[in-house]
Amino acid sequence: MKKQKVSYQIKSTFMKGKKKVTAKKEVAFELKLASVLVLDELCYMWNKHHIEAQLNDAIDQQDKERFMELSELYKPFTHE
Repeated sequence: MKKQKVSYQIKSTFMKGKKKVTAKKEVAFELKLASVLVLDELCYMWNKHHIEAQLNDAIDQQDKERFMELSELYKPFTHE
């Protein structure tokens, strides 16, 4: 089992004339990266589904101008 390094962020503050030192454990890089990747994927999927729903509504209403605008927005989602 690998040993994991623990790093702390130390902050000193003055409160009522007394100096207070606090140490806070930093979040591991891997955890930060994983959370950013998950949030990016969620945003990507939500945006894609939202534009798809608007495209379907434009098709149902036979609004060609709106369909053309939305299809331009949807192009980046087609390059997977």
